[in-house]
Amino acid sequence: MTTTTAAFASLEPADLHGRVAELRQIREQALAGPGRKATEAQHARGKLTARERIDLLLDAGSFQEVEPLRRHRASGFGMEAKRPYTDGVVTGWGTVEGRTVFVYAHDFRIFGGALGEAHAAKIHKIMDMAIAAGAPLVSLNDGAGARIQEGVTALAGYGGIFRRNTQASGVIPQISVILGPCAGGAAYSPALTDFVFMVRDTSQMFITGPDVVRAVTGEEITHNGLGGADVHAQTSGVAHFVYDDEETCLAEVRYLLSLLPSNNRQPPPRTACTDPAARRSPALLDLVPADGNRPYDMTRVIEEIVDDGELMEVHEHWARNIICALARLDGHVVGIVANQPQALAGVLDIEASEKAARFVQFCDAFSIPILTLLDVPGFLPGVDQEHGGIIRHGAKLLYAYCNASVPRISLVVRKAYGGAYIVMDSQSIGADLTYAWPANEIAVMGADGAANVIFRRQIARSEDPEATRAELVKEYKSELMHPYYAAERGLIDDVIDPAATREVLIKSLSMLRTKHAALPSRKHGNPPQ
Repeated sequence: MTTTTAAFASLEPADLHGRVAELRQIREQALAGPGRKATEAQHARGKLTARERIDLLLDAGSFQEVEPLRRHRASGFGMEAKRPYTDGVVTGWGTVEGRTVFVYAHDFRIFGGALGEAHAAKIHKIMDMAIAAGAPLVSLNDGAGARIQEGVTALAGYGGIFRRNTQASGVIPQISVILGPCAGGAAYSPALTDFVFMVRDTSQMFITGPDVVRAVTGEEITHNGLGGADVHAQTSGVAHFVYDDEETCLAEVRYLLSLLPSNNRQPPPRTACTDPAARRSPALLDLVPADGNRPYDMTRVIEEIVDDGELMEVHEHWARNIICALARLDGHVVGIVANQPQALAGVLDIEASEKAARFVQFCDAFSIPILTLLDVPGFLPGVDQEHGGIIRHGAKLLYAYCNASVPRISLVVRKAYGGAYIVMDSQSIGADLTYAWPANEIAVMGADGAANVIFRRQIARSEDPEATRAELVKEYKSELMHPYYAAERGLIDDVIDPAATREVLIKSLSMLRTKHAALPSRKHGNPPQ
């Protein structure tokens, strides 16, 4: 007889009142968890408990727990004497701003949050419920991987989670919040979800920990150095968002959920907008330098256009030469992809292509219109890029745009050269509407490079090569790169006043809101990898 069973064996309630009293005591024990010392130890690590996290995530009083009395049935290695309620994971549903959200949270105080058979079964059930109900799923990860005492049964539990993550992909939003260790097979579930949040100093993700790395390769590295929040936010690109504390992190998860639809059959939620749709933004004329070689912050351009200057940037610290963000225009959610001239002059490279491609795919899956702002000099040249597969990775972005059936609008802010212009949602690959500002330069390449190729011999024969080159560059620009060249040929729909950008975009999105695009019948495509 286990300790818990013995505690209630002597009650022998004579009627339903007694049974309810017994139930109350059992529930209190399940809610309390393993005790005060375990809770104090969790807090000493700078971490909240599973239930404290759920309380921060969901609307007050909305959480409805599922299987709080579940216990494992494993034996051996002393497991039969340790059968706590919940089995180390709290599962259920509640609301965020009144909309249903499903959640599961590892309880590190019980078996280190490690996954066993019963633990996995609870997660499987809540994932199935989320898919059936058509509501977002948030996982609060703080676990030590598979429960070793349960062997391969625990590993099979991960397989069930991965399969459901894949089935739910593009059906309901899936958000993973890393609030402690997430090692080995446990790391693959977050990688399959739409967004990953991490907290500095207390959360880590890796397939093999520092001890294994040291034993196999001889490399010395800390847990944070190997798989900490900043590593995954800046270097690996695994984490989309990173914060200094759990409270801020969970508040931002709530904000992200407010921008997302509940499922792929519903539109993103609209909010009341007090920012006038026809608001002009004369500041845009000064934010973007006319000189194509001078950098500026594209984020400030976006802030001038969107409602109240608010946007939520995805992967802010990784592949910074491209911006991916969610914002609102006239209260409607829109996904924004934009080159960032402040980083690598806004070129497309391997990481930027991957970052933007997955974001475009997400927006398309959940009916979020896509706005693309171009100021791109081309793809990043170099041996490392070519050998690293820039062709293959750049094709991912091209495929994502071509496959997207949501409303798509592109705006050439300044320059758009070469293949990068085509890839960044040009009219030729299916953008519904294409606009440009009066300083736009749309061409195969920059005028200097073009003149060097076209007029190479003429420049070489000249008595004053530099003067001749300058004259020919000016001639090339006036004939093939003037702001109205693409408009005259129907390659963009209009050249617009930058100050009127917000109004033009809002009117265009309003028209496109009823867009219906039928794709060819197929099981699925075969995107480049």
